[in-house]
Amino acid sequence: MSLAVTLSRAQEGVSAPQVMVEVHLSGGLPSTSIVGLPEAAVREARDRVRVAIQSAAFEYPNRKVTVNLAPAELPKDGGRFDLAIALGILAAGHQVPREKLDDCEFLGELALSGHLRPVSGVLPALLRARARGRRVVVPRGNAQEAALIPEVDVLVADTLTDVCGWLRGVHELPPPTSALTLSNDDDGPDLIDVRGQLQARRALEIAAVGGHHMLLMGPPGTGKTMLAERLPGILPPLSEPEALETCAVLSVAGQAVDPARWRCRPFRAPHHTASAVALVGGGSQPRPGEISLAHNGVLFLDELPEFSRHVLEVLREPMESGEILISRAARQLTFPAQFQLVAAMNPCPCGYAGDARQRCRCTPDQVTRYRSRISGPLLDRIDLCVEVPAVPLAELSTPRSTHEENSATVRARVIRARQHALARAGRSNAEISTRELERDCALGPSERRWFDAALERLGLSARAYHRTLRVARTIADLDGGAAALDLTHLAEALQYRRLSLVAD
Repeated sequence: MSLAVTLSRAQEGVSAPQVMVEVHLSGGLPSTSIVGLPEAAVREARDRVRVAIQSAAFEYPNRKVTVNLAPAELPKDGGRFDLAIALGILAAGHQVPREKLDDCEFLGELALSGHLRPVSGVLPALLRARARGRRVVVPRGNAQEAALIPEVDVLVADTLTDVCGWLRGVHELPPPTSALTLSNDDDGPDLIDVRGQLQARRALEIAAVGGHHMLLMGPPGTGKTMLAERLPGILPPLSEPEALETCAVLSVAGQAVDPARWRCRPFRAPHHTASAVALVGGGSQPRPGEISLAHNGVLFLDELPEFSRHVLEVLREPMESGEILISRAARQLTFPAQFQLVAAMNPCPCGYAGDARQRCRCTPDQVTRYRSRISGPLLDRIDLCVEVPAVPLAELSTPRSTHEENSATVRARVIRARQHALARAGRSNAEISTRELERDCALGPSERRWFDAALERLGLSARAYHRTLRVARTIADLDGGAAALDLTHLAEALQYRRLSLVAD
């Protein structure tokens, strides 16, 4: 009898629990069995591994081979364990030494030729391996992804033969190399392209500073989509931990990470026909949805009322909690979803209500039904509701005003203003707790009386009350980081709570 143990990592949401691959060779009729709650793709590994070992000019044991993937209660799926299983079989048969197996983890799917194919979810696995101080061997197809993580010992290989040669000390495996550069947002959509719309530009800047959700409403062709696409360009660049979190979600979803733009904020714009599963994630093997792919970035929903009511309602919980819990019969997975929502809509079905240039053809009942497709609880979670009117054609051909700044200028101002919130609470204003709100947004007696009277007239909810204070705090941060909120901050914050324009 002979036993060998290799290490690998499973994929469970954006975590990567360790899996011990135990291989036992014993007498009896030649057979191979894999136990430890393997899914179909893992069970099929016995055929891939056998042919790959033979293709690499090694001998597949003519004995009873038992492969145990521990812990047994953790579901295992995909081809990510192929390399670890193959090395365990070879080590149990004394065809490769075991010395280097103890402090090393192996990820990779095997082709029948013995070549290594890339797998998804490498970044979370590398982060966990770094915390344990272990070396990791990955396929060359995952090299760029692996190069994003500093201070982790990663080696890349092309074939099973390469890995076995390294274990035998014949040659060394190279580390990953990547053209990793700092992200440059200057080549993205620039705010200078937007003509006019000074109020919308101001609201966009407030949203960028405070991390607030935003709704743009106006006739077709007024620049709503242009404004939304330019929000990532004025947001502060991702910090390294934030960038790794964001890239980890992409890795789990099986999407490529661009090393040249890994510090850029993501911008996701699903079509209005998207299902609830496409938005929040799911499936038999749960994968992240659009809201998780927009983690630390912007989720843009154009033509908001055209989305299914059921689809929109699933946004409510993650907008508050910053994560999404997907429950299935056998498991529960949590994906991060700290996104910033920007939505756009027309004022009515034909799109021209309130437009002086076009006559609206909709009846009041049609307008009411159209706007009521968006529920009150969802609207209550949107901090800034902004009208985007049509820009006069003559203004498009006139020289730009000094208020029409480019993204770099606005981003510098956003970063300065956000520093006030980070120094005060360690997070953006949209994320501060109620207790921190009471501390940072204290009002004087006259401001309190005015604010309470305005809230009473508008009939705002307790949630809207707190969100309005957060927006006022952001406006004060833009105003040089004023310590106390005054009436101008409160009045501007209240004017963005124009929910009656949509709900009535």
